[in-house]
Amino acid sequence: MCGIVGKINFNNTKVNKADIQNMMDSIKHRGPNDEGFFIDKHIGFGFVRLSVIDLSDAGHQPMFDLTQRYMIIYNGEIYNYIEIKDELINKGYKFNSQTDTEVILYAYIEWGEECIQKFNGMWSFAIYDKESKSIFISRDRYGIKPFYYYLDNNILIFGSEI
Repeated sequence: MCGIVGKINFNNTKVNKADIQNMMDSIKHRGPNDEGFFIDKHIGFGFVRLSVIDLSDAGHQPMFDLTQRYMIIYNGEIYNYIEIKDELINKGYKFNSQTDTEVILYAYIEWGEECIQKFNGMWSFAIYDKESKSIFISRDRYGIKPFYYYLDNNILIFGSEI
């Protein structure tokens, strides 16, 4: 099942790690196998994992690409990830895991926001580009994997549960 959480302070106030941990603790039942967080000043992400695909530590999230520029937190399953992975390998991408998470990350790097047109499955994810300081968030077409959020002029808070 897994779970994702995030907080972005638009006023550039530093995100408190305890806030992210509290959010993760409240959804721990979604992912008892692993957890991780990432904070970069005014941006914070958290993840709790239910290991389903690639049960190894290689599936730990937040997950970074090889350059450490891009980071993803993700909940869901991309049914056609093996086909997309093969296409990306043919384009020269190298993978460290057997996860669909890593496939989503590299699909985004290759095709940008249009990557979701390739996905057959259910998902909610957030990808952060540390260089451009941009965030791409997506939820599957039918909302099978939940993505709740609160947004105002000062803050965006999101998670797999309210």
